[in-house]
Amino acid sequence: MQKRKLGKSGLEVSALGFGCMGLSFGFGPATEKQHAIHVIRAAHDGGVTFFDTAEAYGPYLNEEVVGEALAPVRDQVVIATKFGFEGGRPNAGLNSRPENIRAHAEAALQRLRTGRIDLLYQHRVDPNVPIEDVAGAVKELIAAGKVGHFGLSEAGVQTLRKAHAVQPVTALQSEYSLWWREPEKEILPALEELGIGFVPFSPLGKGFLTGAINETTEFSSTDFRNVVPRFSVDARKANQPLVDVLGEIAGSKNVTRAQIALAWLLAQKPWIVPIPGTTKLHRLEENLKAASVTLSAEDLRAISDALAGIEVQGARYPAHLQAHVNR
Repeated sequence: MQKRKLGKSGLEVSALGFGCMGLSFGFGPATEKQHAIHVIRAAHDGGVTFFDTAEAYGPYLNEEVVGEALAPVRDQVVIATKFGFEGGRPNAGLNSRPENIRAHAEAALQRLRTGRIDLLYQHRVDPNVPIEDVAGAVKELIAAGKVGHFGLSEAGVQTLRKAHAVQPVTALQSEYSLWWREPEKEILPALEELGIGFVPFSPLGKGFLTGAINETTEFSSTDFRNVVPRFSVDARKANQPLVDVLGEIAGSKNVTRAQIALAWLLAQKPWIVPIPGTTKLHRLEENLKAASVTLSAEDLRAISDALAGIEVQGARYPAHLQAHVNR
């Protein structure tokens, strides 16, 4: 797989990363440990060198699985993790106090079985802690050799600028896909200006863009999508035209909807690195093949024109979580 650099940082990773969250958190019961390890190793065998986890995925369980899975190839991969919730539990509220950042880093190093976290993100902006203090704490960890690079997740432009002035930000991780294009307004221009890479999560719309989900799909009782307005039955029905159009485009190029969605992201900027995740080996293989799908300028115009008249219905987060994004 081709490599990309995250902005001007010099951090080089595979063009597609692997989002490990769904193996342990968010989409129903955690995957059996040995299968999760097998999927992660299969991703590496397929050319992936960039793996994304967080203390909140479990909590802690995902970091442990990632650490065990990648221990044999640790010197060949880039591992990213995140801090920012009280006790690693999103429902317990935010905590980005410097002492908590340091405590997370020390514990994460053990769980990840490594001497250095390659990329450490603040998971969500904490309004009770100045972003300059957050950046300063990570800067100290970088100086100590415990962290390689600093990242933010779902941060707004002004927060990004303030943090970057204290400790250069290597990457911003936020949602971006064919059904959530809001970052194009302010985020992408700011990232280009500052030389910061972009790591889109949910590049397949939490599965919706693959065509595997429709209005009759029933999710596990512990699946996060049950509380997401965009995944209500009415919203799924209303958003089906987007999936239908993607299917037509994919069919014309003899690829899948998922491959078109990922190839489209890769074509936007050379410093964008999507991190699709999956628990299924056949989906992993499908996703990785997207890195070889080339979309011409004509293809991109055709996709843009085909989707121009479709307005996606439903908020991407419930109200209590929406307050945590784009701060």
